[in-house]
Amino acid sequence: MTAKESGLEKVKQLVQRFNEQLPAYKKSDYNETQTRRDFIDPLFKALGWDIDNEQGFAESYREVIHEDKVKVGKATKAPDYSFRLGGGKRLFFVEAKKPSILIKDDIQPAYQVRRYGWSAKLNVSIITDFEEFAIYDCNRKPNPTDKSSVARVKYFTFTEYENEWDFLWETFSKEAVLKGTFDKFLAGTANKKGTASVDKEFLNSLDQWRTLLARKHQQRK
Repeated sequence: MTAKESGLEKVKQLVQRFNEQLPAYKKSDYNETQTRRDFIDPLFKALGWDIDNEQGFAESYREVIHEDKVKVGKATKAPDYSFRLGGGKRLFFVEAKKPSILIKDDIQPAYQVRRYGWSAKLNVSIITDFEEFAIYDCNRKPNPTDKSSVARVKYFTFTEYENEWDFLWETFSKEAVLKGTFDKFLAGTANKKGTASVDKEFLNSLDQWRTLLARKHQQRK
């Protein structure tokens, strides 16, 4: 079984569990921390990310930073997850919510994650409560009155994870980053939306990171 197939099996189990107990998860007292531990962490582990730094990398080489620090205006904010390259180059943020939040229609979560991404000069970022999964183009300057649909490039719910697995794996898995399909998605998003082109320095960093990892892999053999 490939990593992609194994990941899908894990996600199917998460979807089944979420669906079976949906009324309990939709209650306001089921909080964000529980959502992250029960569903969002496992979702991104299924996509191949070392969420808990089980490899024991030094802080500067961790794949995922929890509660990262981003300067937003005069304040310092903390996106829930920052997915990164070795050496600290950020790829995308993921902002977590609890399932009682209506991600599709609520303007505040959308504005929040877009501000984080815009301030950090990221191309895309994600909001999810596992029930819903929304991807935002962060090249467009956010406005607090923007509708939640503004700059949203893709949206689906947990019942669609299986059908969307090819897209999720080929775009946001660690393997996709290493193989270059993540950058292709960024470039395609920028071209479709008429936003700023993907930062050349960012793409160069991706190439350097892949080369470094390939060398380490060869040394271990």
